[in-house]
Amino acid sequence: MKGTMKVAMMNKPGKLDFEEVPIPEVKPGHVLIKLDYVGICGSDSHLFRYGYIGEKYVTEPMVLGHEPAGTVVEVGEGVTELKAGDRVAVEPGIPDWTCEFCKSGKYNLCPNVYFYASLPVVEGCFAEYIAHPANLCYKLPDNVSTLEGALMEPLAVGMHAAIQSGIRVGSNAVILGAGCIGLVTMLAVKSMGVREIIVVDVMKNRLERASQLGASQVIDASQCDPVQKVRELTGGGAEFVFETAGNETTMFQTAKMVKRGGTITLVGYTKDGTAKMNVNWIIDNEVTIKTVFRYRNIYPTIIEAVSKGMIPLKEIASDIYDFKDVQAAMEHSIDNKDKITKCVVRINPDA
Repeated sequence: MKGTMKVAMMNKPGKLDFEEVPIPEVKPGHVLIKLDYVGICGSDSHLFRYGYIGEKYVTEPMVLGHEPAGTVVEVGEGVTELKAGDRVAVEPGIPDWTCEFCKSGKYNLCPNVYFYASLPVVEGCFAEYIAHPANLCYKLPDNVSTLEGALMEPLAVGMHAAIQSGIRVGSNAVILGAGCIGLVTMLAVKSMGVREIIVVDVMKNRLERASQLGASQVIDASQCDPVQKVRELTGGGAEFVFETAGNETTMFQTAKMVKRGGTITLVGYTKDGTAKMNVNWIIDNEVTIKTVFRYRNIYPTIIEAVSKGMIPLKEIASDIYDFKDVQAAMEHSIDNKDKITKCVVRINPDA
């Protein structure tokens, strides 16, 4: 498709400017997608506000956004599984498919992955079109919207956390943090048959949303000692604890919230990459620690789960902004963390 498209370019942190750039060319094995919705991730907000993440700094113009869904408008040579008109969720990381991790099926660990809006990659999805490998685009059933398609990316993180943990029917769980990733982790765990799920946070609005989405108990950590409360509710600790807040305090609390022989799964990043943990307690109780980096081999599973009504994913989207208001959307998502579950940008006004 010839012509130009609109992108929201971050020429400097804190400011998005609309620019016209060429619509991407469709290479063999790729499809061109007209985007409907793109979610705003915490990493987008951090890059927008500070201009860096960890040790990686924004040094050139950048397009943010890596949670896209839309409609295929053109297919490249050799593509048979998709056609123009198909609505798709897009897995935003493109592995090299040749390294030892890709060959062993753990392609999320590919050291050469090209992941939208994740430095040093400055291409992102706050754009009207993207060209993407067809094998990383997943057709959505008729009863799954492209809004839900865009929310598949964070859900994939939550489902990968649930699978990594080894949780099973009949277990109990504690989830620290009721932001987007905490809530999708809760939904993933719930979809696996776990019914006793305690969610801990300090923000009342987030805890209310967790209750609405099916948490069996919520704990306001600003009003009590959450460690004591968890141990009281579970009779000595939960079998599975998920840390999704990326907070030094909650990281430290995990050791005494987990049952002897239980499992802690670390999902959230801390601000500077460090955190204290009660290592002696973890050792004395033979606690297993699991970690999560993005996801792998999971989109078909979560799309089916949403299609069958097992995961009410649409409920996660609390705020939707039109593309023309993307600057306000970014500012709103940063300034109102206590009120927002997930802010999503509607790229296509007709979506």
